[in-house]
Order: sequence, then C-alpha cells, then structure tokens
Amino acid sequence: MQHFPTRLTYCTNIHAGEAWQDHFRGLQEKFPAIKTAVSPDQPMNIGLRLSNQASLALLDESRLQLFKQWLHEQQAYVALINGFPYGDFHQQAVKENVHAPDWTRVERRDYTLRLVSILASLLPEDVDGGISTAPLGYRHWYNGSDESWENAVQQSTAHVIDVVLALYELQQNTGKIIHLDIEPEADGILENGEEFLNWYLNDLLTAAIPAFKKHHQLDDEAADHAIKQHLRICYDVCHFALGFENHQQMLDKFEAEGILIGRFQISAALKGFLSSDEIERLQTVNAFGGFDEPLYLHQVVAKTASGDITRYRDLSDALDLVTDEEQEWRSHFHVPVFLDDFDVLTSTQDDIVNVLSLNQQRQLTSHLEVETYTWQVLPMEYQLPIEESISRELLWVKTELQNLANGAEKNNEQ
Repeated sequence: MQHFPTRLTYCTNIHAGEAWQDHFRGLQEKFPAIKTAVSPDQPMNIGLRLSNQASLALLDESRLQLFKQWLHEQQAYVALINGFPYGDFHQQAVKENVHAPDWTRVERRDYTLRLVSILASLLPEDVDGGISTAPLGYRHWYNGSDESWENAVQQSTAHVIDVVLALYELQQNTGKIIHLDIEPEADGILENGEEFLNWYLNDLLTAAIPAFKKHHQLDDEAADHAIKQHLRICYDVCHFALGFENHQQMLDKFEAEGILIGRFQISAALKGFLSSDEIERLQTVNAFGGFDEPLYLHQVVAKTASGDITRYRDLSDALDLVTDEEQEWRSHFHVPVFLDDFDVLTSTQDDIVNVLSLNQQRQLTSHLEVETYTWQVLPMEYQLPIEESISRELLWVKTELQNLANGAEKNNEQ
C-alpha cells in the first residue's frame, strides 16, 4: 500500500485572473514557494484552472511551449485541469453564474474540447489526466416544468457525449487517457451522488452506448468500458459532506457499477449545531452570518432530529428562514482543510479523513486536489498569505496520509 498519493496538488482557481498572462503570473509568483514547502525533491502536479479566455490564448503554440519550459524548470507537470468556472471567478459576484454557460450550450462543450487539446499537450507520458466540469447546469434555471428539465438533461447529455467521443478518439490516436470528471454540487442538475448515479446509468449510458457503436463499431461491452474510462466523477468531499451523504456507501455504489473516481477534491464545508438553548442557538446562527458574503453561492443544508433535510439556495436565505426544528447546518463554504475549529462553528474535516482512508484502502485514484478558493472572502482572522495557506493545506493532507499509512502498518503487524 502506498503511503502518499502520487499526484497531490491544489487547484489554481485561487489565483485571480481571466487572461492567460494573469493565470501564468499567479503561478510564477506563488507556485515556487509552495513546491519548496511541499515537494522540494520530487516533481509536483499543478491542478490548473483555465478560464475560457485563457484557453483560447493557450492554443497558441508559442505560449504553450513557454509554459512547458517553465514547468520543466520548476519540476512541475499538469495532470488536472479545472474546467468548471468558464468566466470570471474572483472579481465580481459569481453566485449561480459559475454554471454559465452550462452543458446545454455548445460554448461549454467547445471550451471543454479546448481544454482537452491543451491537457493532451501538457500531460506526461503514462499519467492519466482529468478535466473537472459543472454538474450539467444550475437546477433552478430548469425546474419550472418537466419539459424544461428533460430538455436540459437531454441536450447536456448530448454535449457531454461529444466530449467523451473525442476523449476516446484521443486515446486511440495517442495512447493518452484523459477523463471528463463531472462534479455534483448543491443546486446543480446533478446535486448529489444518487442523482449523478441515476443520470449516468439511465441517461448517459442509454444515449452514449449507441453513439459509440455507431461511430466506432464497438459492441455494448466495449462501448460501456470506453465510456466509463473517459467519464468519471469529480468527488468533492465538501459537496458530499454538505448533503450528509455516506462516503463508504456512495463509493461502494460507484464501484459496483464500474464508475471510476477521476479525482477527489479535498475540501471542507462549514458546520454548526443549533442548540435548543435560545442564546446558544442565536450565537451559532450569528456565527454563520459572519461567513455570508456576496461573491459565491454558499448553499445550506439543514437537518432536523428526525433526519428531515431542508435545502437553502444561499446562506443569506438560511439566515432569514431558519426554523426551530433544525438541529444542524452545513454550508457550502470551502474553509481551510487544516482547521476544524471556527469558534462556535466547526467543519467537515472528519469527512476528509474518512475519504482519504477509504481511498488509501481501495486505491480508487491517485489524484488528490485540495480546493479551497475562498481565502479572499474568509473572515479576516483566517486569512494568511496565499502561499502559506496552500502549503499548510497540502502538508496537512500529507500528514493525514502518513498517519493513515502508519495505522495500517500497525494493524498488519498485529
């Protein structure tokens, strides 16, 4: 059993900028210190975020070669790209527009195909690569009628299949394995593990297998294998913890159906328990209020003592509509993974340790990507220089993995 993942990284969506020169400048300024702290003697993966604008620029061969040269000098490589945020992600209110354009639009498909081309050029030999992407779209844009919802799912699925066909053709022509990693998220069309699984088995495979048989003359079994090789799940631990999902049960279900994990995104949600004591309850609600900010969506999932779930579109909605029956809140606010104490509040850090343990036992993927993109909107007492913050997160993950490995060795010796 390996002690560490071979490709631990962080997502560069924390570095602001939409133009390629801004993306590149952020890497040049921040990455060397992070690598020195985390992986001084070994090549280090970069979880590259490319906006649509940057993807267009990086198709230029001279820019791409310059970036490759810089990667070589830094002892770095790119095996993962974050293709979820298409446009601006830091300088203005993003909220639900992080999904735009969604998978109903050809712009999303074509952007993703550009990322495929770029990653194919950057990807080292004998390393699989992944491109994370949106969970088809924002569900509240389409939940007005059954027809609107069905049309959105059907059109999105067709565009996803176009990309999966291209990924299969890329493998046939070059031998490189790149997978599209769909990321379930609160208020996405695919909101949780069960919805992803249902869509994959009943919508995607139903449409994709005939497409693969038509375009590549594959039989059902070969088509099923090709699709599952190139369309995987981006398992964001924060998102699954937010919905109170059982990690072992969900991973069991994916494994039973042959659905692969493209990457685990290592992230933590904000958590708080609502006491029956009125003063303590108010303290908890007010503490959540300190994280209410206008840039990103921070959906809240509330749970009662009987296990009933209420979903709020944003933290501000939950603050306005909280009920006496709710006993626990979890908010989609990516907090630092190395912290689990936020005074009155805590985090879902234990979920991360659970998922790391399950992955270490099962070797589901070597891709672990820390994704805390909220540093600039955290309360001031939690803000640190970006290089220090990212390094602390990666080192925390490495320590947890070492602890898990040491524990496994002791158990084997007994």
